[in-house]
Amino acid sequence: VQLQASGGGLAQIGDSLRLSCAGSGRTASYLTNAWFRQAPGKGREFVATINWTGRSTYYGDSVKGRFTISRDNAKNTVYLQMNNLNLEDTAVYYCAAKRDAAGDIYITTRRYNYWGQGTQLTVSS
Repeated sequence: VQLQASGGGLAQIGDSLRLSCAGSGRTASYLTNAWFRQAPGKGREFVATINWTGRSTYYGDSVKGRFTISRDNAKNTVYLQMNNLNLEDTAVYYCAAKRDAAGDIYITTRRYNYWGQGTQLTVSS
């Protein structure tokens, strides 16, 4: 599975932005997907996860209520809608995937074996 993250860029406090993670490859189905982020000098932080049906999602505390993860399986794409951005959202955002036909979701990096290249989001005042 190959993952391609896009949609990052420059934003201001309070803005909205949507990230995309396009999957490709013969096994790009029945995937649990997630977004993680890494700010300068910090470890990789869990942001959100969604199972392959789209019916199970979970969010990190710092983004709950502001970010929404969704998917379009016809396009093999997972989205992260980010609203009400703040300075602490500045980071490189990585999409990740794990084949999981059972539909479970995971919040730790070690559970994912496919990773995209990351897309930078910078929020300024």
